[in-house]
Amino acid sequence: MKKKTIPFLLAFLVAALLLTAVFTFNQLNTAANLLSTLHPYAGAAFLMLAAASFLALFFSACQLFRMPRQPSLPENDSSGAMEEYARHSAERMPAHPMHPETNAEQKDLRWVKTNLKFLEVDALASTKEIATKNFFVGAFAQNTSYGTTTSTLNMLKLTWRIYSLHHKEQNLREFSSVLLGAYRLMPLSDFRKEEIPTHIKPIIQSAFSNTLSSLLPAGNLLAPLFLNLFMAGATNAYLTCLVGIITARRCQMLSEEDHREIVQQSTFEAAFMLKEIVRECNPVLSVTISNAVKKAGIESLDTVTPPSAGSGIAQDIVSHLASSIKHIMKESS
Repeated sequence: MKKKTIPFLLAFLVAALLLTAVFTFNQLNTAANLLSTLHPYAGAAFLMLAAASFLALFFSACQLFRMPRQPSLPENDSSGAMEEYARHSAERMPAHPMHPETNAEQKDLRWVKTNLKFLEVDALASTKEIATKNFFVGAFAQNTSYGTTTSTLNMLKLTWRIYSLHHKEQNLREFSSVLLGAYRLMPLSDFRKEEIPTHIKPIIQSAFSNTLSSLLPAGNLLAPLFLNLFMAGATNAYLTCLVGIITARRCQMLSEEDHREIVQQSTFEAAFMLKEIVRECNPVLSVTISNAVKKAGIESLDTVTPPSAGSGIAQDIVSHLASSIKHIMKESS
């Protein structure tokens, strides 16, 4: 099936391009003949202008989609090609304002590694910021098209932000390569069941953390609701952490050794960052849910009809009970 489909798609693409070219040339020729009736040189001038426009479009497209020159990754730090790769990396990455040698003329491997450390701090800060947002998006908009779209857009924004941090001049094709590379390293992109426990473990650990248990005393009726929202938010935040850290690691690769360690290091750092996010977000999530439930309960109790002269004993008991519960809920909030 695949061997037959690819030739068909290529033939269809070539035919579509040829038909488009013939149609465009025919329309331009018709317009040029019409202009020639107004002035002898108007048609030729129009065709020259159209040709110049197409050439400008072609060259601008080449500049947009052309992959920047990139030397091959050295095998390790002691490789002979490392100095050349370090000089190339120094030319492409912006100097961090906190770098002690921002305007150094000779930017060697030591300069590059120092600069990458500062850029890494900024990348991790951006990752934590977006992951925190996605925690609440996952918690309150789980299993909705809005939540999925918002989380995906936030991850794309994070990837672009980290890529821009590490490159003075951005390239669409290079960014697409970084984005695709990060996606391929994400769990379940190439489904392997043996990967699942590694990525579920930090989410489960955060669910049974001391912070969460202190917010959910035994017998709390909100525990199932809170735990459901928490698990959705924590999963979303963990995946966002992975996206940001994997992207940062890919942008900071200096050797083949770094490439092989990306997944292992990213998983460990994402689990650690998730604990920090959970520690900060859980109190907010708990208070928000508790206040929302109390407010909804009080508003529901307000709808209970007060006793009247003709009401029975049952109505009096219900009204008195609703008033008492509402009073208790207001005092506890």
